Amino acid sequence: MKTILTGIRANSVLTLGNYLGALLPMVRLSNKYSNEYNINIFVPDLHSIISEVDGDLQENIIRTLKYYLVAGLKINENVHIYRQSHVPAHSELCWILNCNATMGEMGRMTQYKEKSEGKASANVGVFDYPVLMAADILLHDADYVPLGEDQFQHIELTRNVAERFNHRYGEVFTVPVETAKQVEFMGVEKPIRVRDLVNPEKKMSKSTASENSKIMLDDTPEKAAKKIMSATTDSFSDVQFDFETRPGISNLLYIEALLTDTPLTEVVEKWQGETRYGELKKQVAESVSGMLSEFQAKLSAISDEEVLELFTEGEKYANEVANKKLLAVQKAVHLR
Repeated sequence: MKTILTGIRANSVLTLGNYLGALLPMVRLSNKYSNEYNINIFVPDLHSIISEVDGDLQENIIRTLKYYLVAGLKINENVHIYRQSHVPAHSELCWILNCNATMGEMGRMTQYKEKSEGKASANVGVFDYPVLMAADILLHDADYVPLGEDQFQHIELTRNVAERFNHRYGEVFTVPVETAKQVEFMGVEKPIRVRDLVNPEKKMSKSTASENSKIMLDDTPEKAAKKIMSATTDSFSDVQFDFETRPGISNLLYIEALLTDTPLTEVVEKWQGETRYGELKKQVAESVSGMLSEFQAKLSAISDEEVLELFTEGEKYANEVANKKLLAVQKAVHLR
C-alpha cells in the first residue's frame, strides 16, 4: 500500500486558518483513502522546539490529536497516529541525510530566510529542519504529503535528497511525487489559504502579534464573532470576489464557503453586489461562532487517556516501519 503522511506542529492552539486549510482537508483525505493507503498522521514535536512553544508542549501534543478526532478522523488498521520524538529513527536518519544535503540547498529555503530575518543569529534547527522533514517523509516511503504552498520547497528538497541518495547508494527511498501532483491528489485546484483578518494580504498565522488578526480555536464564540465584525474589508461600494483587489471581503466570502461546506461560487453569487458589508460580516460571524461552539463541546468530551492510547498503538507500528527503513539506509552507507 502507498502511504500518505502529514503532521501539524504542536507549538500552540491552532487558528481557524490551520483548521480549515490543513487539518480538516487532511481528515477528509484520510477518511476517503484509509482503505486504500497507509495514513500516517504524526505530531512533529521535534519540529515544535525549533521555536518558542506557547504553553505546555505535552498539553499541546495531546490537544493537537484531539483536533483531528473532533474534525471527524476515522481510525482503522491503516490509520497510524504517532509522536515524532517517540520514533527515534527520525532523528538518526536526519543526520545521515544531512550528509547528503548541501549548505546551498538549505540556505535557499524561503522559510529559513523568513524565520532568521532581522536576527543576529538563528538556531541551527531553523536552518536544518527541512532535512528532518525529509527524514519524516522518507522513513515511511510516503508518496503523498499534503502541505500548504509555503512548504512546497521542502517537498522538492526531499525529492532531491532522495534521488541523490538513491543514485549514490542504490534504490533505498521512495521519492515522493512532485508538488503539482500532490495538489492534484488532494482534490483542490490550489491549497486553501485563509487570510489575516487585519492584513488580508497575508495568510492567517498563529504567530502574528495582533490578536484581532486571527481566530484561535480556543477563542470564545463571542470573541471570534467580534473579530469577524472588525475584520478589514475594502473601500469599494459593493461586495465583489477578487483576492487581488479586494482581499478582505474575498477572505470573508471564502471563510463562509469553507465553514458551511458550500461551493465558493454559490456563496459569491448570493452576496455579489450587496452594498452593506455589515450583513455579510454578521453571517460569517454567526457561522464562525456556531462552528466554535460545536467544536469546543466535542473537544472537551475527549479524554487525554483516549489520545495516549492511540499514540501508543500508532508508535508500535511507526517504530517497526521506521526501524526497518533505517536499517536499510545504515546498510547502504555501510554503518551496518
